Amino acid sequence: MAQDKEDLYELIYQIVRKIPKGRVTSYGAIAAAIGAKSGARVVGYAMFSAGSAKPKVPAHRVVNRTGLLTGKHHFNPPSKMQELLEKEGVRVSDDKVVDFKRLFWDPAIELAP
Repeated sequence: MAQDKEDLYELIYQIVRKIPKGRVTSYGAIAAAIGAKSGARVVGYAMFSAGSAKPKVPAHRVVNRTGLLTGKHHFNPPSKMQELLEKEGVRVSDDKVVDFKRLFWDPAIELAP
C-alpha cells in the first residue's frame, strides 16, 4: 500500500512540476488528469507531503477550484504561498488568485497527447 501511495504522489508531482511559472491549477483538475475525478483530497495530501520531494515540487501553484489559497496554512509562514505566487507575477487578493480563469492551467488539456 505504501508503494502505491508513493507512486500516486510521484505521478501527481510530475504534473505539478509541469505547471508553468505564473500559472495555477486546482486539486480537482490534477485529480481528473490522473483519472481520479473525486480525488482532489488525495492531491491535497500529496501537496502537503511535497516539501521533501526531489526534484522540488511547486506546490504553491495548486489552489482550490475557485482560486483560493486553501493550502497556505501548510507553508511556513502561511504568507509564503502568496509570496511565491506574486514573485511569479500572479496577483492575489484576499487569499484568492486574481484572474483565476485566465491563469488556470488545465493538465487534462495541456498534457494531452
